[in-house]
Amino acid sequence: MTTLYLIRHGETEWNVLGRYQGQLDPPLNARGRAQARATAAQLAPLGFDAIYSSDLARARETAQPLVEQAGLPLQLDARLREIHQGEWQGILSEQIRAQWPEALAYWQQQPWACSPPGGERLAQVRARLLEAVADMTARYPRGTMAVFTHKLPVALLKIYYQNHAPSAVWSLLPTNGAWEVIEVGERRERVSQQAQDDE
Repeated sequence: MTTLYLIRHGETEWNVLGRYQGQLDPPLNARGRAQARATAAQLAPLGFDAIYSSDLARARETAQPLVEQAGLPLQLDARLREIHQGEWQGILSEQIRAQWPEALAYWQQQPWACSPPGGERLAQVRARLLEAVADMTARYPRGTMAVFTHKLPVALLKIYYQNHAPSAVWSLLPTNGAWEVIEVGERRERVSQQAQDDE
């Protein structure tokens, strides 16, 4: 069994403004940096075997205090990125509601059946996340790892490994700087098959 601590990045100014970030790359703000330090203080005593992060700045910056305290290298993996939000990236939420009311409503009501215009589908995000986790667990079997990522990746991994209903995705989104623990066992390593389920 491998233990993963899934940590959502700290706050950015775009979080405060309600601007969709997706795979764009705003840095942490002052509160986000404080959240990163607090997370490191809580998690450093756990003795991680490895620290992974999305390659986006807000995740890397959140990971850095733990990297320094744990004395471990930071391993970057683009598969841990947030969902690509297509035409919505960089746009304020109220502008999206005004310009794409029907697409936004469908996305909120049936997220597994559609995607942001020009963006990724949830099944695509899940597939790359599960590939990343499979590589981590193969490299560190029975290890404990910190994984710095984003809100939808955390929710999608919780659905898969903790058997939540796929329809619960919006209720499983973590707040900035929050972390969740999941256990990964061999019985759940069914990446190709699971990518076809729930659709």
